[in-house]
Amino acid sequence: MRFMALLAIISLLVLSKEIILVRGDLATAASYGPPYTPTQCNGNSQDQFPPNSMFAAVSTVLWDNGAACGRNYIVKCLSGTGDRPCKQGNIVVQVVDKCPQDPCRATLLLSKDAFNALSRSPTAKLNIEYAHWRSVHTRSGLVRGHSILCELDYIVKSEHYP
Repeated sequence: MRFMALLAIISLLVLSKEIILVRGDLATAASYGPPYTPTQCNGNSQDQFPPNSMFAAVSTVLWDNGAACGRNYIVKCLSGTGDRPCKQGNIVVQVVDKCPQDPCRATLLLSKDAFNALSRSPTAKLNIEYAHWRSVHTRSGLVRGHSILCELDYIVKSEHYP
């Protein structure tokens, strides 16, 4: 009986066109500022940065010998230093660099724009949840996000992400 209920829920989620569910790992995030170039991914190329300026440098834990370049992560602020630093909602960032310090002061160093989308305080250190994110196209032509993680937790409206 449990199997049938689980199968029904999974079928409903697969057929849904409005929501994507993801569950991520826990980590920390901090802000880093310009200059953003050169990067370890694409040097001085300005084309490496997404048009919405939502990008990140990652620590050695996520760097994966450079394979992290171009990966997207969905990020949600859970808590942090200061008085209620988290804004509601999630963002999607693209990896463009490796953290310049080792050890890095956070798992993800977010661009100023990305950090400001998550936090009320520009100097806070945030506790975050993140998951690998990739864009997929639906039959209707809409671009939707999809987590490669199989576990399900958060409801994310697809129209807010690349």
